[in-house]
Amino acid sequence: MFLSEVFSIDICSYSVMNNHYHIVLKVNDYKKWSFKQTLETWDKLYSLPFLCEKFMRNEITNKAELREVKKIAKKYRKRLMNISWFMKCLNEYIAVKANAEDKCKGHFWESRFKSQALLDERALLTCMAYVDLNPIRAALVQPPQTSDYTSIQA
Repeated sequence: MFLSEVFSIDICSYSVMNNHYHIVLKVNDYKKWSFKQTLETWDKLYSLPFLCEKFMRNEITNKAELREVKKIAKKYRKRLMNISWFMKCLNEYIAVKANAEDKCKGHFWESRFKSQALLDERALLTCMAYVDLNPIRAALVQPPQTSDYTSIQA
């Protein structure tokens, strides 16, 4: 949920299973973030380069530095509405937590995530139903509302 607040991406539905998860995302149009807002948002995820920190403190002294900061902010703005970057942040967080819990290192995920564009409302609703009903199909719960870590319960 934190990532959906940072990224320009909404979570439509999700279901966390014992060995995988499903998530339906909606990419929003560019938020009308200024360069400063973009850098503040990116800073919630990663530390900023020195030049951007300097910009945030209003210490930019010439046009060349300002041009470079704007270039960096544009790159970050694109990333903040990119599903691959969203998934990278989500999977990295899960992997770090799981590896710490298991006291191990190395790869956590077997492969890259898979995604499918949902081009109309029917496809979206079908996919959301699939995600919400996944714990029932796996015989983990009976009524959908009792399935923990799902959007239908939330």
